Amino acid sequence: MPPVVVVRSRFTAKDTAMEAIPYNAAKIRNRETLMEGADMRVRVLTLDAGQCIPWHYHSEITDSFVCLEGPMVVETRAPRAEYVLGAGKRCEVPPKVAHYVHGLDEGPFKFLIVQGVGVYDNIAVGVGRKGRG
Repeated sequence: MPPVVVVRSRFTAKDTAMEAIPYNAAKIRNRETLMEGADMRVRVLTLDAGQCIPWHYHSEITDSFVCLEGPMVVETRAPRAEYVLGAGKRCEVPPKVAHYVHGLDEGPFKFLIVQGVGVYDNIAVGVGRKGRG
């Protein structure tokens, strides 16, 4: 079943200031690895209010998100979109598409992520104000 997706367009010309935030600097309440192999992994991430996964992309892998508690938001560039996911809803971000993950209205959230198939990398990209690209 395709995800229920709410796409909101709220990007403005003010969002052009660029600054790279390293992914490993992200404060995340909990990361639990459920499975990991040479070319895939499955994790559950729990984030408190105000925490986020900064803008980044992967060279080879697809990120498949399943919201466990939320709501949560997955924003992408090229194409620019914003996917609002409630519990049980999902979306995918293909390789080479920059994305940013946060709680709706900066609230807490928890999600399962399947990452693969391919070699894992995490490349930080420039961001606009308050982490929004």
